[in-house]
Amino acid sequence: MTDTLPAPIIVTALFGRQDTAFFDAMRREHFPPERNQLDAHLTLFHHLPPSGLDELKHRLSQETRGIRSPQARVGGLMSLGRGVAYRIESPELVCIRERLADTFTGMLTPQDAGGWRPHVTIQNKVSPQVAKLLLGNLQRDFVPKDVEIAGLGAWWYRGGPWEAISRHMFA
Repeated sequence: MTDTLPAPIIVTALFGRQDTAFFDAMRREHFPPERNQLDAHLTLFHHLPPSGLDELKHRLSQETRGIRSPQARVGGLMSLGRGVAYRIESPELVCIRERLADTFTGMLTPQDAGGWRPHVTIQNKVSPQVAKLLLGNLQRDFVPKDVEIAGLGAWWYRGGPWEAISRHMFA
């Protein structure tokens, strides 16, 4: 049974099918299995209030409906200290996030109001030594590559796997 109590909202960029498969495979290979409850994702906002849901859906539709997907690429790797992530570069997606942040000014948590470092986590909550080893191994053969940002998604966060609210796809 789905919980109907208000919960924080998470907003993510949605990748195209091939890129989703790649990131998910990397996550399955390197994320501790007992902690891997989610598919790979690119978080735009970690915690928007449920009271902003109608406005959020409206804004996500405005940003995507009839609009070409933003150009994006995996530009490098990032150390998370106890994990590793792929760094995503997309000036157009940064602009979308800035417009959404302006809409929700005053409702943003400190984490969401601070600087945004777009990334896809493929390993987390491991020892710094394990993370450093993976980072080195991946950097050795790394080549930047384009990725498809297919849309934007909103999700309820209720403590476990996220519950989908809406998907807003680019043209």
